[in-house]
Amino acid sequence: MDVQLKPGERIDMLYSDQVHIIQSKDVFSFSLDAVLLANFANPRKSGRGLTVDLGTGNGAIPLFMAHKVQGKLLGVEIQPQLAEMAQRSVEMNELTDKIEILNADMRDIFETVRPGSADTVVSNPPYFSVDSEKTVMKEDEHYAIARHEIKADLALVTKTANKLLKNKAHFFMVHRPDRLFEIIDALRAAHLSPKKLQFVYPKPGSEANIVLIDAIKDGDGTGARILPPIITHNPDGSYRQEILDIYEGNQQHD
Repeated sequence: MDVQLKPGERIDMLYSDQVHIIQSKDVFSFSLDAVLLANFANPRKSGRGLTVDLGTGNGAIPLFMAHKVQGKLLGVEIQPQLAEMAQRSVEMNELTDKIEILNADMRDIFETVRPGSADTVVSNPPYFSVDSEKTVMKEDEHYAIARHEIKADLALVTKTANKLLKNKAHFFMVHRPDRLFEIIDALRAAHLSPKKLQFVYPKPGSEANIVLIDAIKDGDGTGARILPPIITHNPDGSYRQEILDIYEGNQQHD
């Protein structure tokens, strides 16, 4: 389906050019984090139920997960411009029967979504706390809201995920390892038990810069697994074959 692009927008293609997504360097572009999370998330029962993406941005994660779920996907985005961009990408991929974009604050989604109705919740939330107005004002407003906890923090994201999920259902999140202890505390406070963690490294010998987390609602709080690491780049800066396979849709998290 043809779609009208706005100034500064482009169309990127993933999964052997089967998924087309509208990007904007001035407003929002998805990163490797979103691709890794979509690959990491394993919807239970082949995703026949509802999957919700909290803070969907331009709709990247629902678009990347559409091929692996049989049920509906809902992307929640507070910024109208990003939600509208996501909606156009959904239409361009002819997935309006499978993906819905909801322009709303997480606090208000239960006016539309029934609590306890989701089989899976995923989120690539803002990574950075708001430590000063100066830090936030250095960035464009859209990027500032996407990257800093201006509209949603860890507590809100995890509590919303818990309220959305059915009992024993899974919450998948990508975040920064330097906030791992805060993340674990927030998950446990929201009665989400971390079950799997996977650290991502930009190159051999470097510190991890991404962590992927799988948590279960009302889990028993024991038996967490640390999965083998992912290394994203070769020494020459190119992507490793494992990452290229993920971008092509040839690999899925175990």
